[in-house]
Amino acid sequence: MSSLHRSVMAVLLGDIAAGELPEGERMSSISELAVQFDVSEGIVRECQRALAERGVVSVHHGRRAIVRPETDWDVFDPDVLTALVRAGRAGPLLGEYLESRRILEVEAAGLAADRATPDAIEQLSGTFQAMRRAAERARLNPAAEPLYHQADVEFHKAIIRAAGNRPLARMAEPVHAALSATFAELARPQRRFERGLPEHERILGAISAGDAEGARSAMRDHLLTVEGYLRERTPDSPAAAAPAPG
Repeated sequence: MSSLHRSVMAVLLGDIAAGELPEGERMSSISELAVQFDVSEGIVRECQRALAERGVVSVHHGRRAIVRPETDWDVFDPDVLTALVRAGRAGPLLGEYLESRRILEVEAAGLAADRATPDAIEQLSGTFQAMRRAAERARLNPAAEPLYHQADVEFHKAIIRAAGNRPLARMAEPVHAALSATFAELARPQRRFERGLPEHERILGAISAGDAEGARSAMRDHLLTVEGYLRERTPDSPAAAAPAPG
């Protein structure tokens, strides 16, 4: 999809996510949208097809597209999630993501402690060192925040790989990808050195020591911390029902 297609789709998706086009509402006609965005009708059709692929609208030949219920939307799609974040409506969904992540990654940490090879431990340690370097850099230069985020994601992916369970790895991929689109919503740079890095170091230490229960406990505590950050911002999210991190 070209940048022009994507920009048009982002506006339409943003209107829907913000409630400007509620469930069951018919969108403007293809010709009207083409005039509105000053693009060809072909581009509008392609954008509507993209929205239909994401479960956001229903498209039938010769009729205007209809907005589908939010329960039908592809919540793993980064464009959908980004639109909900921008509309201020992502809190409940982010809570569900974090809840599912806790279900997957707590056990993955235990499996990694039982199964990690020396090479896997070395890779995990390397990702943690990359997190530490990026955190130091971002402390003085906020533009380096994406480097920390990338290292953080790689740390968690390394744990999934070390667990040695291919279906689990495939299940975790869309959750990580979706959360990557919302890193700014959950990041707390001001608490990184007192909470984030020590928690990751504790996870690394338990896995390196082959302490499966310790690894599960460390991962659970860390993810509850992240859920706590979301709870601060969106009290109505499912994360609000989780125990507060200690």
